[in-house]
Amino acid sequence: MYKILTIEDTVRVPPRRFVEDLNKAIVSEYETTSAGSIDQSVGIILVVNKVKKVGEGKIIMGDGAVYYDCMLEVLVYLPRLNEVVEGIVTEITEFGAFVNFGPMDGLVHVSQVTEDFVGYDAKNAALIGKESKKMLKKDDMVRARIVSVSLKSRFSDSKVGLTMRQPYLGKLEWLEDEKKDLERIKKEKTKKPVRKEK
Repeated sequence: MYKILTIEDTVRVPPRRFVEDLNKAIVSEYETTSAGSIDQSVGIILVVNKVKKVGEGKIIMGDGAVYYDCMLEVLVYLPRLNEVVEGIVTEITEFGAFVNFGPMDGLVHVSQVTEDFVGYDAKNAALIGKESKKMLKKDDMVRARIVSVSLKSRFSDSKVGLTMRQPYLGKLEWLEDEKKDLERIKKEKTKKPVRKEK
C-alpha cells in the first residue's frame, strides 16, 4: 500500500551544497541516503514530496557539514497481507515466478500459479499447466494477492509471497479469456428456446 507520511529526521548537508536552495539540498541529500531504505513499521521510502519544516542547523566538530532537524513529507510503500497487486514477471524458475510490482519483487511459488498442476519448461523458460496448457513466461502481466511478507532492513533479505490461485487473479490474458467465456455462457442462457404451447 502506498502512503504519504510526514516524518522527522536529521539531514546532513555537506559544504559543497551551501550555495544551493536549502530545501532542494535537503531533499536531494535525504533521497540519496534514504530512498530505497526499508523501515519495518513505515515501509520502503521511495521519494520526498516536500520539506515541511527545517530546524536550525547544527555543526559537529571536525565535520564541515550542517545537520538540520527536518519534517519531511515522503511517499512510502508497505506491502500488506491480502493486498492485490499487478506486476510483470521478471524471472521464471523451476520453483516459481518472480513478479515485480512497484518498488519490489515477490515470488509466486509453482504451487500458487493456477489450480492446475504446473510444470517447468526449461527450453522455453515457462511454467505450463498440465491440463489447461496455460503458460506463464517472462514479461507477462499478472494480478496476484500478497500472502506473506517478511521485510528486513535490506531488499535482498526481504521476501514477499504471492498467490494467483484465487478468483480474478492470474495472468491478465487468462482473466480476459475467462471474462469472455462467462459472457458467452450468459448469452447462451438468455437464448433458451421458447416452448410453444398447444
